[in-house]
This record gives sequence, C-alpha cells and structure tokens, in this order.
Amino acid sequence: QVQLVESGGGLVQAGGSLTLSCAASGSILSLNTMGYYRQAPGKQRELVADISNSGSPNYSDSVKGRFNISRDYAKRSVYLQMNSLKTEDTAIYYCKAEILRPRGWAAYWGQGTQVTVSA
Repeated sequence: QVQLVESGGGLVQAGGSLTLSCAASGSILSLNTMGYYRQAPGKQRELVADISNSGSPNYSDSVKGRFNISRDYAKRSVYLQMNSLKTEDTAIYYCKAEILRPRGWAAYWGQGTQVTVSA
C-alpha cells in the first residue's frame, strides 16, 4: 500500500507565505516526478509545479517567481514554498507522485490540503 500524506495548508493573508509538505510511504521501489496540483471551486484541477527525479523543476506561469518546489530523496518528500500569495491562489492543493511498485509505475495522489488566501 502507498500513501501520500500532505501537510501545511491553512489561512494566510495576501502577500504572506505558506509551505506545503508531502511524504510518500509504503512499498515503494522508486519515485519519479513529484508535484502539486490545485483545484479551486468551479475550476478544473491544474498543475502548480512539479520536480523530476533529477531535480528539474517545472512551474505554471501563474506561480513562477513566487513558488519554489524542492524534494528530499531520503525522506521521499516534496515541498512547495509559496510566497507572495494572492487571493487567486486559494484552492485545494493535491500532491501527486509517480511511484514504482512491484506491479509497475502508477500515479498516486494525496488527500488534498486547503489553502485560503484572504484579501
């Protein structure tokens, strides 16, 4: 069984910062790309940022220059540092990881964490 456990969401004022964390656990042979998606009310889920196994980050245009994604290979974790938050960043943030298990590669999702940015 595999779990992605997220933490770090909450309420913050516009201009503030939050850091999200996501840790993978279970019968994992290898991890590939890890990242975060978000879904605001009435909108589709969208990529925020991800980071490859080699450490190359990828950001959506809406968060470039404000968010920073990193990972800790030993802890099987990914982190999203969010700075200069805007009200439009309000959403549920979901961690996603590509995980190799005995049966092969598959994508797994975390339970989601709410981020609310107030004006």
